[in-house]
Amino acid sequence: MRALLVVNPAATTTSARTRDVLIHALASEMKLEAVTTEYRGHARDLARRAAESDDIDLVVALGGDGTVNEVVNGLLHNGPDPDLLPRLAVVPGGSTNVFARALGLPNDAVEATGAILDALAQKSERTVGLGLAAGTPGTDDEAVPARWFTFCAGFGFDAGVIGRVEQQRERGKRSTHALYVRQVVRQFFQEPHRRQGMISLERAGKDPVKDLVVSIVCNTAPWTYLGNRPVYASPGASFDSALDVLGLTRLSPPAVARYATQLLTSTPDRGPHGRHAVSLHDLADFTLHSKAPLPFQMDGDHLGLRTSVTFTGVRRALRVIV
Repeated sequence: MRALLVVNPAATTTSARTRDVLIHALASEMKLEAVTTEYRGHARDLARRAAESDDIDLVVALGGDGTVNEVVNGLLHNGPDPDLLPRLAVVPGGSTNVFARALGLPNDAVEATGAILDALAQKSERTVGLGLAAGTPGTDDEAVPARWFTFCAGFGFDAGVIGRVEQQRERGKRSTHALYVRQVVRQFFQEPHRRQGMISLERAGKDPVKDLVVSIVCNTAPWTYLGNRPVYASPGASFDSALDVLGLTRLSPPAVARYATQLLTSTPDRGPHGRHAVSLHDLADFTLHSKAPLPFQMDGDHLGLRTSVTFTGVRRALRVIV
């Protein structure tokens, strides 16, 4: 087997020594080329070349969810083709590693590498669905290129939180759960639309869902993790179905307290619910529109401001080693 290992040297939970050990372990079982990323988008470029080659069977991403997202977008640059594209394996090296953990992999890089080698020996893999977000035709964002996401996207409040976290990280702050909590509080007090949402969800054959303040699009469950605690925004979301959406129409202090508590106590059977909560399951195609530009994120990566995003849930998009 020929494999490409894409290594993010800035991965927050792996040291250079650990990465060397993982590379040697993988190289002992396959013909491995290891490449360290050098710039934003490098992992995407490497995975695209692997997808367009004729001799790469497997691409291994060693890094966090951002690295995985880049690799996936490189592999699917010319569209999904699970039977012909190289398979994907993920060694978690980030602070949260939602995609790897949602696949059932250990959150420890060394243990995950062992699990991947075992899965390869047993020829254990699955084909997963992914989400695709693109600019909406006829809007100011129609020229925005389509981009794949593995576990979630957000338009509005949660994307604003991620944008704040990224600003803090650029200033040298370490990515921790405490940092996220602080930015949630700051975003809440500075959110101008928390009492009257600006977002509408539109889909064919259905009335629009209007006045959303929060719109979280999930491709799997859980939505994220706080330490070892899984958080379920849309418990029914799955790699085997299309996309789920959690929308909130109000973020008053009582509503925030209620829905924050529900998220923290969520389970695989029950997520946020109530008068101001909207839960939609297995949507193949829909569009989120906003009356004003709002923050947008995919897989925890802040992508700037948008006024409209069109989503597609694509079943059977990519083969993954598990």
